[in-house]
Amino acid sequence: MNLTPTESIDKIAIKLTPKAEKFVKKGHPWIFESSIVKQNKEGKAGDLCIIFDQSKNNFLACGLYDPDSPIRIKVLQVHKAATINEHWFQQKIVAAFHKRRDLLQTDTNSYRLIFGENDGLPGLIADVYDTVLVLKLYSFIWFPYLHWIVKSLIKESNAKICVLRLSRALQKKENSLKLKEGDVLHGVLENEVVIFKEHGVLFSANVIKGHKTGYFLDHRHNRKQIGDLAANKTVLDVFSYAGGFSVHALVGGAKEVTSIDISKQALALAKANANLNDYKGTHHTMVIDAFEGLAQLIHQGKKYDMVIIDPPSFAKQEIEVPKAIKSYEKLAGLGAALVKNKGLLVLASCTSRVSADDFFKVSEKGIVTQGLTFECIQKTFHDDDHPIGFPEGAYLKCGYYRIS
Repeated sequence: MNLTPTESIDKIAIKLTPKAEKFVKKGHPWIFESSIVKQNKEGKAGDLCIIFDQSKNNFLACGLYDPDSPIRIKVLQVHKAATINEHWFQQKIVAAFHKRRDLLQTDTNSYRLIFGENDGLPGLIADVYDTVLVLKLYSFIWFPYLHWIVKSLIKESNAKICVLRLSRALQKKENSLKLKEGDVLHGVLENEVVIFKEHGVLFSANVIKGHKTGYFLDHRHNRKQIGDLAANKTVLDVFSYAGGFSVHALVGGAKEVTSIDISKQALALAKANANLNDYKGTHHTMVIDAFEGLAQLIHQGKKYDMVIIDPPSFAKQEIEVPKAIKSYEKLAGLGAALVKNKGLLVLASCTSRVSADDFFKVSEKGIVTQGLTFECIQKTFHDDDHPIGFPEGAYLKCGYYRIS
């Protein structure tokens, strides 16, 4: 597929408010439209912005112009001027791959190679599943540079195939390269369902139709820990989706695993993922809203050695945060009520707008509200392939609680 851009890249001179300058100097990758005080010309998606400081008119940073977003400029480079060319992208991608080196020494062939802003490429995600690389874009700013980006990603990952996924916003608009959601940019994709390994456990990802890029890779380390702890245990996996925690528990020797999700299709996928592996335990599924399902199990007097609760993000906007906090507290209480004495409750959050401190505080409040005591065994955050490059890049947190 020809990814050569049809339009030339223009350069735009930019000056910012003093407050925005301070954030950029500290390495923050976002410049909002309201922070721009001077701009010498109108820009199109992907144009290169050169940002000059107010005091001496020196180079401050460069970034890519995004006319479709309130985050008008995505910053690429700060303090030191650079030529944004094929070599620049290659260096970025090599540096990102180097960060994942230890992870790839394990029995794992699935990982996030590029984590957007945190790897210096805002609005760009690249996930690898065995020999298939899935490139997900959240902005048209990358289209003029795709020929360089795809070439470097393929070279560094040694993937044989590259699939393009577009955010919902991008899918609704035409683009200069006439690219569509699910286009294969490199190689030949014979099957849209790809089998991959995560610490020796097999899973599948639909790289064309699956959520995000086909699977959620970020909880890999926590899933492995659950597998390591699961021998001869009964396990409840709430918001199980494709069964990440459930499958690791089964492969780890759990005698019984119950997966809860509101989606019948997700639970079918969880069953299919489990069946890719050898296990002896029993796998139950419950198609039900998580809050209703937990209440139902409590009413039935059920108890489990381990309860894992990993909900989707509860607050996409700041206004939703108070409700999210209440939901986390309620889930912690319901989950704790289902844990056997000395059993383990694992609570996770992927809501970036709720801080780790607030999440752990409200989770622990939910446990205590049930009249139970706890010991916090461990708190975990991002795995190696989800590095944190700026404060808003941190979203994942997980607490392990021994319940008494």
